[in-house]
Amino acid sequence: MRVAAWNILCDFDGTISVEDVIDSLLDRFGRPGWEALEQDWRAGRIGSRECMSGQVALLDVSREALDEHLDGLWIDHAFPAFVARTVELGTPMRIVSDGLDYAIHRILGRYGLDNLPLAANHLAPGSPPRQWQLTSPFQSEGCRSGTCKCACVAQARKDGGKTLLIGDGASDFCAADRVDFVFAKHRLIEHCRASGIPYVPITGFEDALELLPRLLDGSLLAEHGPRVLPAVSNF
Repeated sequence: MRVAAWNILCDFDGTISVEDVIDSLLDRFGRPGWEALEQDWRAGRIGSRECMSGQVALLDVSREALDEHLDGLWIDHAFPAFVARTVELGTPMRIVSDGLDYAIHRILGRYGLDNLPLAANHLAPGSPPRQWQLTSPFQSEGCRSGTCKCACVAQARKDGGKTLLIGDGASDFCAADRVDFVFAKHRLIEHCRASGIPYVPITGFEDALELLPRLLDGSLLAEHGPRVLPAVSNF
């Protein structure tokens, strides 16, 4: 079996999607208390898994209203073309998200992209009085995130290929420390710059589409310098 030269790991909320899905749901359907959980997470008192689990339990929304809301959310207009190009070039891509699998599948389904490999938190009906509950099938011991993106990086690296991360925020910081190269948006740009991580800033997938050939032919990595990564650890 041919080993892919690169594996792409891509964040969803704020990277593929135009806005953060869980934030939009909480703003519209969250019962009182979700803001306090958000403050505790931002202050570092709790991890994202504990924060998200508590916030999802506070969602007051029916399945029909949830679907209607999700059907009004959009993705980067160039993402479908980017996916098509990775398929054409034989470059595997996996979505790695600390968000909600149901929401991601629902949104991507409108574009015929819900078959992309996905690691995310699982949203399921809750036990009354809760309408919804969160589980985290991709968590790892010692990691406070719902989806351990570092474990996803380790898995992608096991076949010997290089790894690209496409992301935008704090949930991507740890994974960015472990990949060969980053396409960075928003807060992730400053993290990569401060940490000496090889990266290029992007505003969206039009940029990523233009940069992809230079990544695959090695010129981007040569320009920014090869990176010595630690040995793959077992998560």
